[in-house]
Amino acid sequence: MTVPPPYGGYQPEYPSHPVGYPAGYPPPARTNGMAVASLVGAVLFAPLGIVFGHISLSQLKHSGEQGRGIAIAGLVIGYLMTALAIVTVVLAVVFAFILVKVADDTPRQDRYTAAPGSDRRLPAFAPPANLGANCQYPATTEPATRPVTPPRTGTVPTEPATVEAGIITNRGGIGLKLANGKAPCTVNNFASLAFQGFFDGTPCHRLTTGELAALQCGDPSGSGTGGPGYRFPNEYPTNQYRLSDPAVQQPVVYPRGTVAMANSGPGTNGSQFFLVYEDSLLPPTYTVFGTVDKTGLDTLDAIAAAGVADGGTDGQPASPVEITSVALD
Repeated sequence: MTVPPPYGGYQPEYPSHPVGYPAGYPPPARTNGMAVASLVGAVLFAPLGIVFGHISLSQLKHSGEQGRGIAIAGLVIGYLMTALAIVTVVLAVVFAFILVKVADDTPRQDRYTAAPGSDRRLPAFAPPANLGANCQYPATTEPATRPVTPPRTGTVPTEPATVEAGIITNRGGIGLKLANGKAPCTVNNFASLAFQGFFDGTPCHRLTTGELAALQCGDPSGSGTGGPGYRFPNEYPTNQYRLSDPAVQQPVVYPRGTVAMANSGPGTNGSQFFLVYEDSLLPPTYTVFGTVDKTGLDTLDAIAAAGVADGGTDGQPASPVEITSVALD
């Protein structure tokens, strides 16, 4: 005889189910691990979020796992963060370029550009009464290093006040503005030597990096002792002082970009000249007869950056410099 269940109730049969879930409901699908990694990666390192997000979406197509929304969120955040990073980098590069450009175009406050402004500046130019009236180029006991005819003597013009010239070297061009209105005898000499090809194929034999920061040229022998076989007197700034004035022995600033004559004492100018690439202290006994243009200063800076051949402060340039030609416009 069949015994009814207690209390007369009917005991139904339920299918088995995992502990912890309501009877009759299947367990929820687990969340895809790559989807979670995508969201976390997007925050920590955006490209990882993008990579993990695409891997997650590919897995979800076949696994039936949950997490599509999380993967998409990781992708969106990853792409946004990556785009923001790219824009930031581009803006930073543009900003850096602008800063460099502004720095290049802004004159440095600690050096001159052929326009001195300190207490030790070159004196203001006051034209002597006989400026350019009697240029003389007497012969020296030393013969010319290279055959050349002395410049014309007597009166030379002081107009135009500025004459354009250019030096072509194996290291680049050096544009000059010759100060014919201040040093006409010197410019007359430089023009004569240039027209005769005296400087062509000659080295710039000396680079200095101390109180005088300059490149010296004009000696075909490259020894520092050669010349044209004649000499001539100093002009500006020496002619702004009395011969007995002690100030003529006091150093002044020869500004960056100055072109001046080298000499071995007053009245011994010949063919050697120097190009100043940094403000330099010298007594005012070296004739200033021009300035170097911006392109020329760039060339000089590159030559100076290579240094002196022996690593010192005065000697042959480490990178040899040779003048190909000199021409006046």
